[in-house]
Amino acid sequence: MADFLIEIGLEEIPARMIDGAEAELGVRVAKLLVDERLDPGDAQVPTFSTPRRLAVLARGILDKQADVEEQVLGPSVKVAYKDGQPTPAAQAFARKVKVEVAHLKTVTTPKGEYLAATVARKGRTAQEILAESLPQEINALYWAKNMYWREGKPERFVRPVRWMVALLGNEVVPLEYAGIKAARRSRGHRLLGHDFEVKAPSSYAAELKEAGVLGRRERLALIRKELDRACRTVAGARWREDKELLDTVVNLTEYPSVILGNFEREFLSLPEEVLVTVMRDHQKYFAVEDGDGKLTPHFLAVLNTSGDPTGIVGHGHERVLRARFNDARFFWTVDQKHPLRERVDRLRNVTFQKDLGSYFDKTMRVQKLASQISQTLEDAGVKVRAGIVHKAALLAKTDLTTELVKEFTELQGVVGGLYAKAQGLDPAIGDAIYDQYKPESMEDAVPRTSEGAVLSIADKADSIAGMFALGLIPSGSKDPFALRRQANGIVKTIAERKLSLDLQMLFRDALAGYAGSEAEKRFIVSVQSGEGRAHLLASLVAFYRERIEFYLREAGFAYDVVNAVLAAGAHDVVDAEARAQAVAKVRESEDFGAISAAFKRIKNILRQAKETGKKIGDALDVSALHEDAEKALAAGMQRVAPRVRELSLKWEYASALAQIATIRPAVDTFFDKVMVMVEDERVRANRLALLQALLNEFSTIADFSEIVTEGK
Repeated sequence: MADFLIEIGLEEIPARMIDGAEAELGVRVAKLLVDERLDPGDAQVPTFSTPRRLAVLARGILDKQADVEEQVLGPSVKVAYKDGQPTPAAQAFARKVKVEVAHLKTVTTPKGEYLAATVARKGRTAQEILAESLPQEINALYWAKNMYWREGKPERFVRPVRWMVALLGNEVVPLEYAGIKAARRSRGHRLLGHDFEVKAPSSYAAELKEAGVLGRRERLALIRKELDRACRTVAGARWREDKELLDTVVNLTEYPSVILGNFEREFLSLPEEVLVTVMRDHQKYFAVEDGDGKLTPHFLAVLNTSGDPTGIVGHGHERVLRARFNDARFFWTVDQKHPLRERVDRLRNVTFQKDLGSYFDKTMRVQKLASQISQTLEDAGVKVRAGIVHKAALLAKTDLTTELVKEFTELQGVVGGLYAKAQGLDPAIGDAIYDQYKPESMEDAVPRTSEGAVLSIADKADSIAGMFALGLIPSGSKDPFALRRQANGIVKTIAERKLSLDLQMLFRDALAGYAGSEAEKRFIVSVQSGEGRAHLLASLVAFYRERIEFYLREAGFAYDVVNAVLAAGAHDVVDAEARAQAVAKVRESEDFGAISAAFKRIKNILRQAKETGKKIGDALDVSALHEDAEKALAAGMQRVAPRVRELSLKWEYASALAQIATIRPAVDTFFDKVMVMVEDERVRANRLALLQALLNEFSTIADFSEIVTEGK
């Protein structure tokens, strides 16, 4: 056995792409070792990355594949022999496997009889396999953006490859990619390190460290330590925790250090959101706050070097930040000359999507849809100030015409909310505008107010409906308009704000905003059906069912619980989550497990009846039941069903499920004593009608047949 190291050296990789590529390369190398029988079963495959390299170290892999014997199938016997004599097909197969025709075997397969031969295959060396296969694995790595760098050559990679190291034990693996031949020479930190030769895979990390390059965990720990150290120079100060920014600066450095910078206190008159966005998103600086969480006139910059002993680098960072803050202050002042209300008409000149019109058109649609949602929620007893929603929807996109958003696009929505408050509008309008894009991920918070939630839902629903009408529907990994993310945002907002909204009605209303538009006409023509609008709505509902399933799975519900709940209906997210909680609570009980198994049996019986053309009674005729067991089951159903419906209307699903479980003895006795598929057609049809009624009556909370009961 030996250790194997592959290092791909590149020009600086974008920070956001490093983690995914590192993980994918590790998975690909591990799979290759397993597929090629080079993994003894316990090989460890740690990965390593910096802005300039991706590396995988596979510990304890086999030097050579084991020799194996395997059975090789040839042509069918019918093809291999004619009139008892071998055909050219049989002879060709014999030559291929290097066996006399007379020594070929005949084996029986599901497809019939075939010729076969046992062939001994000599194991290949790891050197040979890795040299041959790894270039293909490297080339297959996924990058959001690729580039060519060798004229006339086919390789596309995130950045030009500049060196490669490939060692199996102490030997170089002779692989080549993009004109670079693997060797043992690697490169250290650009400023602090030096080129070096890797003596062995096991010494790689230590040799990198000597060359001024730290591993990811070491860099993260050092950055945290340095941030703390720098903050201690300012009394009562602390750096603002920011995981995403931490991950970014870790992937921007190979040997990090931190410096403290300062800016004029007068800039603190600008909104905190503006200052933090400039520092964080544009300069990759950490904000510094006091014990009360308020910003201080300081920042922390992470350098990719050992420090700044002369202070020159720090002065440069301060000068750049000062210029950015001055720009932000100028834009803030200039923008106030034209209030948001005056900017609505300017949205006619801002394109939302070339086939869906301007942002003015979108504003009109969203305003109408938001009003409809407000009315629906008010009818359901949810307190929503419709007037606030109406005004916020009108002004929501006006900050797209401001200079501050044109310069700092990350602040759209936020700037609108801040300007609304600065211009004396109702604070609730500002809050709704501020939160209109929330949540931007499953980790992000939902809008803080009901009005903000309504605006957020309406905005996202309008975008999704319009894109679907254009046929721009996500497929596979392709989702260029982030429709899944927006749909997840709607589901999360409805669920966490406990808003009783029927998603089918929501998207019916959203599509109505596009009625007669070119987008809708294009979709209806594309499906070539008079049922175009119904088909479009069905596509949206199916899309949202997937998003609800994703939300429930992320919330921790088991896959079979989710499937059972969604099979019973999923138009209301809050209701679906409540039903999932109830099913998850009772699923481990013995009675519930037995009921689930019984419902599987019922569905199978009904399915087989339909497949074989057996009639199912249109309605249960209780007077036509003969056996005591079937009478008892019908009586139990009629006794329990009203109580289950009553509890379900109040969303007391756990109690409703407990009621359903009480009919278990009657169900068990029925299947023990009663034959359903009897010869008498009228008796059979009535018993099938009983099972159908039972299924219909008690499957409104969940389809119990979806619950996995094996092994309980």
